[in-house]
Amino acid sequence: MTTAVSGDVGLMGHLMRRAAFGAQAAELEVLAARGYDSVVDDLLHPERTPRPDEDLLERYHIEHSDEEQGKWTGARWMFRMVNSPRPLEEKLALMWHDIFAAGFSKVVNNPMMRSYYEMLRDHGLGNFGDMLKQLSRNPSMIYYLDQQMNHADAVNENYGRELLELFSMGVGNYTEKDIKECARAFTGWTIANHDYMVLKAQRDSIWPYGRNAWHFEYRPEDHDDGEKEFLGRRGRFNGEDIVDIICEQPATARFICRHLYSFFVADEVPVSQWPHTPPRDPEAIEVLTRAYFDNQYDMQAVLRVLFSSDFFQSESCWYEKVKSPAEFIAGVLRLTGEFQRPDRAIHQRTLQ
Repeated sequence: MTTAVSGDVGLMGHLMRRAAFGAQAAELEVLAARGYDSVVDDLLHPERTPRPDEDLLERYHIEHSDEEQGKWTGARWMFRMVNSPRPLEEKLALMWHDIFAAGFSKVVNNPMMRSYYEMLRDHGLGNFGDMLKQLSRNPSMIYYLDQQMNHADAVNENYGRELLELFSMGVGNYTEKDIKECARAFTGWTIANHDYMVLKAQRDSIWPYGRNAWHFEYRPEDHDDGEKEFLGRRGRFNGEDIVDIICEQPATARFICRHLYSFFVADEVPVSQWPHTPPRDPEAIEVLTRAYFDNQYDMQAVLRVLFSSDFFQSESCWYEKVKSPAEFIAGVLRLTGEFQRPDRAIHQRTLQ
């Protein structure tokens, strides 16, 4: 671990590129004068600063309030990445969205996709187990991975498989039986107000809560309450029990910490190669894994260790990442300061 030298503008620029979307030169001077540790502490505590005010955006571009069109939610998110005084919150939402993939192309319900992004913002810096439980209850994720079709008498494994393979443990750390038992534990976890044809057949209002008001619903009568064996544990597990067991696994810690390293420190090989290729910096993954367990899966604590580490602060990793298109555009617009206020050009720039 190192303590950064106060006034180091180069190191501050590195921190703001990785933990935020960059900063203008004058801003870097001010931040560097405050000191590295102080800036890290503020980044890790976004609740100290209000979220960006979007009232002017909606006032001058009312189409951004359109609940039906996903493109406006995308533009709004870009506006927030460019202008938010809580940049790490937005950066983490982007990272978790890459891991916990759900797409409008299948969900076709923009208000629910917007609520999904808000869930990532609200929980992305908190406890990993809590975030997985929120993810498992999120209507967009439930629909995207067919969890509403997972019944006690007709198990659908889609969500259980993705939860283990992509969202928590990675390939090679569980069995096909674990997938089946995981899916059984999540039976009864579904969404209400999505099957309007059934409601119509019951002579009820087609959309009693509004067309898009999906919400999580647990149906105990549709839950398989039998004994299950999952990752070596036995019990009459429900979905929350499964998440608790997942979070206890060393494989989960290594998998999530490798994602954090790849996103914030230096590019790793594609995730599909992780079962076959060792981490770029195994010692760094071990440091982050210890922080994961020492702090009961708290992402804020793990990131504090990451940003304070030698492997993050070292100049050898300053230019070892290729930005995603969203990061690149947000960073450029943050540097130019073009969209600090509503502007007609925001349509062309943020929708491309």
